[in-house]
Order: sequence, then structure tokens, then C-alpha cells
Amino acid sequence: MSGLEIRELECFLVLAEELHFGRTGERLYVSQSRVSQLLAALEQRIGARLVERTSRRVRLTTLGERFLAELRPSYDELAATVERARTAARGVEGTLRLGFQGTADARLMRAIAAFQERYPDCATEIVEIPFADPFGAVRDGGVDAAIVLLPVAEPDLVLGPVFSSERQTVAVSVRHPFAARPALTAADLKETPLIAATAPAPSYWREVHAPSGVPAPEVRTLQEGLTLVAADRGAMLLCGPTARYHGRQDVVFVPVEGLPDSVLGMVWHRDGETARVREFARALSEASPA
Repeated sequence: MSGLEIRELECFLVLAEELHFGRTGERLYVSQSRVSQLLAALEQRIGARLVERTSRRVRLTTLGERFLAELRPSYDELAATVERARTAARGVEGTLRLGFQGTADARLMRAIAAFQERYPDCATEIVEIPFADPFGAVRDGGVDAAIVLLPVAEPDLVLGPVFSSERQTVAVSVRHPFAARPALTAADLKETPLIAATAPAPSYWREVHAPSGVPAPEVRTLQEGLTLVAADRGAMLLCGPTARYHGRQDVVFVPVEGLPDSVLGMVWHRDGETARVREFARALSEASPA
């Protein structure tokens, strides 16, 4: 451990993700040659190769894979320890930017109120994010964290508290045959055009929220979807809180049995975890559901 440089470890961790010296340098704000120097110093310190590099590809050696598996949790815990110490020294302050899809439900608002009371020096900004881009604002830094509809299967994102599991509803025009029904089943929707999100929402996410497979319009925003529903161009699945919030005279919201519940979750970027994000996640976990 004598003389161990934390920068060497950081360089190795980023290179293990990117498997590209140029992109690793860009993320670390150093030159490609500096990446090579840091890696060489770490390999010399260990006494074996961790990375194999050819003109066509970069990959970890067997030892490199094992070293990565053991290093990552230790490094993350070290970073968390430092951040906890910084938080204890200065408190949680600054601005926490939160995104939400559809509607900011009651539990989220209770969590925000509790967080503000606990950390009065940290302002909270709340912004709506596009229905069809649940993860974009987190990735581009537009928000520090977002409350989104699950599922989430993004390797660069962390899924925090999961909450608000509710039966799904389908939005239909008042002229639609389903409008007079007290409830529907999943089988009822098999032949129903369900309005879906456009890209950049991932395909797995879009399929969960429009599972019928019948061709239907695609929309970027929730309001676009509800407008098409009102025009009887298709139906649209919505979570319970969003349906209740967006009630309108020309659209009926009918409960659906036999589909997985809609669930919300808090997500943030793996490289963007801060004391503010962790403390808000704690407040959200502790907030009462009703």
C-alpha cells in the first residue's frame, strides 16, 4: 500500500467501464497518455497486467476482472465515507433538483417537506420531465434525481426508494366502448391500440407501459397522449396518481385488473450521488404512503 495513488485506482475503474483510453481520458479530464501512465504505475505496483490493449480492442485480464470486482465496493465505500464526513462538516446545503413524471404525488410532496425541514439550507427545485424520456434529465445533469415509472434497467443509474404501487388505469375517450365499463381486464386490452412513448424511452420501458402490441400513435409528453385519447385515437395506460391528477371531462379512467401494478422509483446517476441525493432518498423512504 506504500505510496498508493487514489488517481491510479480511479483511472482503472473508469477504464474498466469504458474499455477505451480516449474516453477514459475525457471522463478524467486528462490526456490519453496520462491514462496509460496511471495504468502502468498501478500495474507495476501490483506486479501484473490488469488490461490487455491491442490496436482493435481493450479488455481486462483475468486478474483485472478479479481486481475490479474487489476494488469497486471498497472504492465506493471509501468515497461514501469521505462524502459523509464532508456532509457532517458542512451540513447538506446548496440546491437539490428533482424531476418527476406525470405528477408529483402526495408521498413525494411529504418527502420534500420533511427534507426541507431537516435541511433548511438546501433549496429544492422540482421540474416535470418528459413522459418519453424518463432518464435523460438525470443523465445530462438537468436534475440530480428523478421520480420515474418503473422498470429501470439502466447500468449507469442507481434505483433508490420504490413506492406508490397502485393498480393501473386505462384512459379512454368518453365515446370509447370501454368508457361505460366499471373495470377492465388485461385480456380486454389485447386488441386495443395503446398509445406509447416515443424514443428515447428504452424499448423495454415502452413495452411495459403499452403492452398490447396493436399499432397506435407514439407521443413524447403526457398531454399529447391525453389529447389523442380524447380524440379517440387510442387508449393509454396510466398510474393511479397521474390518472387522478389529470382528470378531464372528455376522458374516462377505467381500472384494469390482471396487469402488474404501476410503481414509482427514485433514480440518480451512478456518478452523481451526493449527500443531498442520499438524504432525500432517506426522506422519501421514511415518508408515509398516505
